[in-house]
Parts: sequence; C-alpha cells; structure tokens
Amino acid sequence: MDAAVAVVIPTLAADAKLSECLRSLANQTRRDFEVMIVDNSGAGLARRSCVADTGAVILENSRNAGFGGAVNQAFRRSRARYLATLNDDAVAHPGWLEALVRAIERRPDVGMCASQVRLFAEPQLDSAGMMVARDGSSKQRGHLRPPECFPVEEEVLFPSGSAALYRRAMLEEIGLFDEDFFLYCEDTDLGLRARWAGWRCLYVPAAVVEHHYSHSAGRASRLKAYYVERNRLFVLAKNFPAGLLAKAPLVSLARYAWHVWFLVQRRGSVARFRLEGNGRWRMAWYVVRAHCVLLAHARSLWRKRQAIRRAARLSPKAYRRLLESHAISVRRIAEL
Repeated sequence: MDAAVAVVIPTLAADAKLSECLRSLANQTRRDFEVMIVDNSGAGLARRSCVADTGAVILENSRNAGFGGAVNQAFRRSRARYLATLNDDAVAHPGWLEALVRAIERRPDVGMCASQVRLFAEPQLDSAGMMVARDGSSKQRGHLRPPECFPVEEEVLFPSGSAALYRRAMLEEIGLFDEDFFLYCEDTDLGLRARWAGWRCLYVPAAVVEHHYSHSAGRASRLKAYYVERNRLFVLAKNFPAGLLAKAPLVSLARYAWHVWFLVQRRGSVARFRLEGNGRWRMAWYVVRAHCVLLAHARSLWRKRQAIRRAARLSPKAYRRLLESHAISVRRIAEL
C-alpha cells in the first residue's frame, strides 16, 4: 500500500541537524508516510552517516541539484497523495503531519498548507505562511513575532517550503518546482502559480516545526544575497500582472533606499551582510548581476509566463487583489 504522504528532505551537509530532524519524524502521531532524503552533497554523506539506519529512502545526486530539483526528484519517485517538504535543519513536533493532513483533507479547494514554523528553542516565529512585496520580494509572515499572535487556522498566500504540505493533484496540474531557481524563492514561485490556477493555501497553527534558521547557507551569506535578488526578479517576470510588473522597478528602488537607511542604522539584512565581512559594493554588484541574468533568461521566462496565463482561473484584477491582501511593505522587507 502506497504511503499517504511523502516527506522530502533535501540535504547538503547531512550532519547532526538532519539526524535530529529524522528523530522528530520517528515520533509523529500519524504513521502512513514515507521519508525521502535527497542527498545533494555529491559525496554520499547521507548514506555514510547514521541516516542510513532510519529506514528512509536515500536519493543521491552527483552534484547539488538545488532545493526544487531535489524535491522534484523525490516527487517523481513517490505515488503519495501529498508531498511534504521539510528542511534538514527543522524539528517537527509530534502532531505536525497529522495536523497538516487533517486540514487539507477537509478542504478540496486547498492545494497547500503552511506550518507554524518557530525559530528553534526561541519564543518567536520563523513563519506563519508567506507574504509578497510589490517588487516580488517575499518574506515570512509573522517573522520574529510570538506564535500566540497567529493562533487561528486561516488562508494565507502560500507556505514556506521549509515545512509545507502540497496536494499531488495540484502539483500534477500546475507543474513542480521551477529548477531554474536553484535556491530560494522557488516556494514563492510555486505558490503564486498555484494561486493563479485557483488553488488556496491554509495556515495550520497546530502543525508546529522548529527551525534552525538559514543553517545551510547562513542568514546573510553571499550565496543567499545573490539568489534571493535574482529569483525575486524571476518571480516578478513569471507571476506578476502587467500593471504591477510595470511599477515594480520603482518599488525596487524604494526597497534599495530602505536598505541603505537601515544599513546606516546597522539594522536589517544588508547590515548583517556587511557584518559578515562583505564589501560595501558587493551587494550592488549582485543587484547588477541579477538583472543581467534576468535579461539572459527573458525568452524562457516569457514562455513560462504565457503558460501560467493560459492555465489561469483568476483574472489579473482578481490576482492583483489577492496579492494586495497578503502584501508586505518593502520597508519591512529591508528592516527584517
């Protein structure tokens, strides 16, 4: 009998955090699931660790296929009705999976569920779903706020891929993660494509996960800085209605200005980037590089944009209202 849920864990380090993650899955109250570890290390680290003794399926890649590529690989190997994504540095509370499945099975219009993701061993949230700014930047809803501020099961824009549940029927309809994103924002793109297709997302506060935030790439690493900027441009090009797309460059300039303001105050992501020893012009170079790559991918992105529009069940006007109802300001993006 096929498992109801495939829990997919991409990993690069396959270290003690992964072992901790797997122990949390062994304690789940719901048992009809399979665990699939996708080893992106290129060195077989997962199989050489104690992970091999857990009964999990281990898929090995000769190179880093990225988050989306790893999840897609596991999805194609599984026949489960639901796909759960979980970061290798996350620890799921015992009722996590049961709460997610119970919520999605009550609502046939729901294609995605967001967990209550807390910062590990801290009384603060990592995410309670996701939000999007008008320049395509995405950020965790409720980030750094107490979990008690988000106690209600309710609709959100889309989930963080760090701990999410997706309906197989939805993924078969809209397509899997876009592997061109490689790292970061692939959950934003998938979630927005799903919303174009009319699927909804539910935040499930009973599905609790604790997350060692940015354990793999670092909170303000060079890798993260580049891919977040490049991929928010990909998100814009593929998913934003024409009216919002035309205004996005001005919104981006406002965000850059806020980054400079918070840098002077030694706050926000750019300030953390500088504190990690990066030169003052490196971030500017990443912005220029990201826009150059956007131009190089313009034709491919246009084809993907057209495919999304052909399958859309929402009008551009309705989609714009949806984005506005789950928006975050660029000032807040720069501040966090």
